[in-house]
Amino acid sequence: MKMNPIVEYIRIHLVSLHQDAEMLQEKMDAFGGDFDSDEFRDLEMEDIINTGEMKATAHLLSVAESMIE
Repeated sequence: MKMNPIVEYIRIHLVSLHQDAEMLQEKMDAFGGDFDSDEFRDLEMEDIINTGEMKATAHLLSVAESMIE
């Protein structure tokens, strides 16, 4: 079973998730409104979801890499 393309895709996806995290952090840092607003809570939720996606993707990458060693 050829896994290198899958592993490469997961690596690229993880980079994309890190870039999303940076963008979300910049938006949250620059937020000038009410921190109790729905707008800010939506940003926080996106950040929490993104963090979970990064953790899950990193785990899958680790498992995939160990399978092809």
